[in-house]
Amino acid sequence: MLLNSIQSKSGATKKKKRIGRGNASGHGTFSGRGCKGQGQRKSGNVRPGFEGGQTPLIMRLPKLRGFKNPTKAYFQVVNVKDLDRFKDGDEVNVLTLLEKRLVRQKGEPVKLLGHGKLTKKLTVKLHKISATAKDKVLQAGGKII
Repeated sequence: MLLNSIQSKSGATKKKKRIGRGNASGHGTFSGRGCKGQGQRKSGNVRPGFEGGQTPLIMRLPKLRGFKNPTKAYFQVVNVKDLDRFKDGDEVNVLTLLEKRLVRQKGEPVKLLGHGKLTKKLTVKLHKISATAKDKVLQAGGKII
């Protein structure tokens, strides 16, 4: 086998589209630009979002007002009543909450709120705990770390 005898497989290469070289080329007359109008002109390419002079959608929509703080921490919320799924003496942390499907994401901080009753002694290791939740955990005989 020699380098000058190597050929590409049939269908691997395609002839270049030669536009505006007569009707016999298959791209003559209007050269693939259609018939009349803005798209046929030499500078007929319009910017993205252009709607032919009509007020574009992006301008018709209301502007976003206000400010979004990029450093704000968004907490995943768990209530005291949800902790009754645990056994007596268990440790409640982000990983155990993930196992019980009480929170969705491992990376985001978790806050415990005081809605409902707690009947079991638990050791709670979370990012934030509300005052009422703290009281309910301690009243049930649990610990907060």
